[in-house]
Amino acid sequence: MTTSTVALVTGGSSGIGESTAITLAEAGFTVYAAARRVERMSHLTDHGIRPLSMDVTSEESMRAGVQRVLDETGRVDVLVNNAGYGSYGALEDVPLEEARAQFEVNVFGAARLTQLVLPVMRAQCSGKVVNVTSMGGKIPTPLGAWYHATKYALEAISDCLRMEVKPFGIDVIVIEPGGIRTEWPGIAAEKVRAVSSEGPYSPQGNAVAESLTSESTQKRSSEPTVIARAITKAVTARRPKTRYAVGFGAKPMIFLHDVLPDRAFDSFIQRATGMPRGEAAIAAGTQR
Repeated sequence: MTTSTVALVTGGSSGIGESTAITLAEAGFTVYAAARRVERMSHLTDHGIRPLSMDVTSEESMRAGVQRVLDETGRVDVLVNNAGYGSYGALEDVPLEEARAQFEVNVFGAARLTQLVLPVMRAQCSGKVVNVTSMGGKIPTPLGAWYHATKYALEAISDCLRMEVKPFGIDVIVIEPGGIRTEWPGIAAEKVRAVSSEGPYSPQGNAVAESLTSESTQKRSSEPTVIARAITKAVTARRPKTRYAVGFGAKPMIFLHDVLPDRAFDSFIQRATGMPRGEAAIAAGTQR
């Protein structure tokens, strides 16, 4: 058993999850970094972090992971639901199997893991659930319907859960990253190319893929440590904010979405992502 604060971080093998695990460990937490690719987390032991094999689409895997944390420490003080991925493509092109798979990881995995730790947090009369959504949980981008749907859903779940668990001394915190330098853009670009690089939506699909992986996008993006520090700040605060929009573009993009009329924001996003408009888009859309 341990007397230190115990944190469980999913998606811990890279990017935001890895950086968060390290930052929390440096802040004195006992940290479990969970991911499917446990072999990629061996270096985290140098920071005192405990790698944990977990697949957030597997009930058995999640149960076993939570049980190990409880067997070794007797508590869970912080859950960081960070595991997730971006799958882009035109709504017409993306198979529903892929849409369901994205919901399984981004939404149902986070929700089920939260269900598994809440009884412990209620018994402790304390705890913090951190859901990493995205500025994409507040704003839409072209060809991102399913990805944004998962993030909007996690935002709504977080808002409802916050009210439900308040009587038990549990905080629910939403982290809304902007552009972050991780594997995420490359995976999203690969997904959109797989389904929408040919056919009626190809001009849009190729433009979005290029926008996601362009050198200028990468240069402007923030390091994962920006998010890690925000999470650490939130979970160590006596009264954390309900939301933290952090990283490149997060605050201004959410602000623009809130103040601009829908079509004005649509045009802004289309220009920003290099989306074809006018005759080129119409001509492409007539393909069958």
